Amino acid sequence: MAIRVSSNQMIYNYKKQLNDANARQDKLLEQGDGSKLHRPSDDSVAYTKYLRYDTSQQENEQYQENVSTGVSWMKASDAALVSMKDIQTTFKEKTVAAANGDKTNEDMAAIGKEMMAEIQQLVSLGNTQQGDRYLFAGQKDTTQPFSLSEKEVKRGLAKTLSEKASNYFRGNDGAETMGTVRQMLTLTGSDGNTYYLNTRDGHIYTKDFVENGYKQKTASNANAFVAPTVDSVGKLDNWSGGTDVSTYFKNTGEIIDAAANEKYPLSGNGMKFKFTTIDQKIATYQGDDKYISMTKKNGTTEPTSDTVNVTGQEIWGTDIFDNADSGNAPSGTAMLNEMLTVQKQVTSADFSWLSDDGQTISDQAHATTVTTETRLGARQQLYNSVAKMLDNQNVLIKQDVTDVSAVDVAALATKLMEEQTVYNMSLALGARILPQSLADYLS
Repeated sequence: MAIRVSSNQMIYNYKKQLNDANARQDKLLEQGDGSKLHRPSDDSVAYTKYLRYDTSQQENEQYQENVSTGVSWMKASDAALVSMKDIQTTFKEKTVAAANGDKTNEDMAAIGKEMMAEIQQLVSLGNTQQGDRYLFAGQKDTTQPFSLSEKEVKRGLAKTLSEKASNYFRGNDGAETMGTVRQMLTLTGSDGNTYYLNTRDGHIYTKDFVENGYKQKTASNANAFVAPTVDSVGKLDNWSGGTDVSTYFKNTGEIIDAAANEKYPLSGNGMKFKFTTIDQKIATYQGDDKYISMTKKNGTTEPTSDTVNVTGQEIWGTDIFDNADSGNAPSGTAMLNEMLTVQKQVTSADFSWLSDDGQTISDQAHATTVTTETRLGARQQLYNSVAKMLDNQNVLIKQDVTDVSAVDVAALATKLMEEQTVYNMSLALGARILPQSLADYLS
């Protein structure tokens, strides 16, 4: 029994096969852009991998941008800190020269003038910008952080202890009691003599004991430490502890009520005391102590290693007026204000103070900045290492993307030629075998 195939069915089958061939050809032509994946249906497994690799590549590029920005920020900060260190080295040399005692008043005034110019330069470096952002202002990086007062104010005069003196007055608990720069406050007694106040416990010591007397005890016992009830001349009445500093002083060291201080507001051991002050300019900090982090890899943030900025407090440390015991918030300019005290003492030709406190302050101010610059350099090295790692990862990710999505150009060209040939042959064959009309088919 013969099966008649209608012309409509032949035409339908032919057109379907021709359209399929054309679709295969279009799909191959679509891969002419170099990618074989344009939609999930092309290859669901490969497309899933492609999306994962593409996300990894975008993250990698963002981290690379973060690292590049962070390194640029740290390089600019490091350059400023290096300049600060150089200035502080010169400042130290001038302090030593001024402390020799062989200078005239005119010489000391000239040195003091040079020192003020150096401090002004330090303030200017503290206001270094990267674009329109201030490098050392914390997260308030659109605000100029450092400024220097035009007028002099009355600032408390701190006694900065040598390392040996600091070890002796540390106490039997082994804890540092004098703050970052290990200081006491200078008092003037109603008897006209100079005394030093341990702000942590309120005990008062004579000038001679703090500068010389303790040495006799450490000479016989290097591990000796202070015995307040024996070594001091008494204790201030109603002095509760270090936080009382904030009652009398701002965090910059400026005395809050200079007029009241002249009336000897403190008492102890049957004597009246007032804080010894010095008239000097004051540096202030308008930034904050918050850090700017630029994440450089997946996972939890690492505040220490992800930090790219340096704050005023890191550069200039803290002193007795703004340390953790003072009751005041950090000023961000502690050692800078101590340097201003040194400069004022130079112009006053106080050789004794300069030979002891002045040189100690200059050394510690320089050391604080050096430590900060070293930490910044270590973070910069870490970012440089991460930059290399991210570059290597980027190469690998791009290779993964290529492997899963790239077209084999030679194979694509061959397939296109094959499909084009098949398509052309189909057209030629259809023209020959398909009936042009029902009459042709019936004949």
